[in-house]
Amino acid sequence: MTLSPAVGRALQTLPVPETDLAGFAWLVAVVLAGFLILARLSQGVADGDEADGDHGDDDSSPERPHSTGQTGFGGREINAAERGITGDGDRDGDEDAPESSPVAHPLAPDGALGPTEDADRLRDADGGAADRPVEPAVARNVREDPAMSPGLLLLNVALTQGLFGAILAGGVWYFGVPLDVLGVGGDALSTGLPALLVGVVFGVVLWVGNELASGLAAASGADYDEGLRELLAPEGVRGWGLLLGATLPTIAVVEEFVFRAAVVGAVTPAAGTSPWVLAVVSSVAFALGHGAQGRVGVLVTGGLGFALAAGFVLTDSLLVVVVAHYLVNALEFLAHEGLGLPDPVWS
Repeated sequence: MTLSPAVGRALQTLPVPETDLAGFAWLVAVVLAGFLILARLSQGVADGDEADGDHGDDDSSPERPHSTGQTGFGGREINAAERGITGDGDRDGDEDAPESSPVAHPLAPDGALGPTEDADRLRDADGGAADRPVEPAVARNVREDPAMSPGLLLLNVALTQGLFGAILAGGVWYFGVPLDVLGVGGDALSTGLPALLVGVVFGVVLWVGNELASGLAAASGADYDEGLRELLAPEGVRGWGLLLGATLPTIAVVEEFVFRAAVVGAVTPAAGTSPWVLAVVSSVAFALGHGAQGRVGVLVTGGLGFALAAGFVLTDSLLVVVVAHYLVNALEFLAHEGLGLPDPVWS
């Protein structure tokens, strides 16, 4: 396809932005701040606002159970252990409890059972025993429903991160950032099939390392929280398609574009320093951006971020680290939320 002479002349008259890596570095700092703010908000969603203890008029906070992660590809299910049901069909620690107990929820629609009604029904079941302790309105060992469905959460993550990526991509054009400093060059190891193959191998290795780190943390008693991953676990085939085909690719592209290509690739020549210094800086920011996984999770994620930064420095390829990042996330979801394998898989 060839352009008409008129179109060609019009394109030649367009102004070519001058390279301003220092200005682009300031934009990167603003985008990083936005990422950290978003991460803080995501941490609040994953924690379920437990720190505030605000559950209407009830002063007692429900105890959030530790999820087994076995939601499966066909939809989310709560197994017997999470429901507190033993093999004999009785609830642990309360053999006299009725077979089905209504549960109130802060987000329940009108007409849901409230704390007063719950207490009255318990007294009726036990013959009016007034000395029996009344359980909180929100039952223990029952996960609270999120304010948004997993599908909406996945879509929200994809759109939000896509917005950050679009802002930074506009900055690349506005400040005239050369593509080669972002890891998008003409080399086969940068954008060709070899880069894709290296990214696949690198991603599998990083996933195994992530599982090892998870196992070491669990063995030391310092297991980190995977509440956000469990919260984003999709329901049904469409949810998994959205996760694997849209959300995780968007996360991998945008985060590698920001933390590796922009911070390490573009800011390094602007700051006139070693890329390894910026690799450390980007890894710290990357770790802080995953605060929803707890303190140990921040350390593990920081190590993963530095490994990705090292891969970017050594290969000078954005494609390598994007593919590796995607595989780490996808394999983690598929293994633990899809197949229901323990964390780590060999435990």
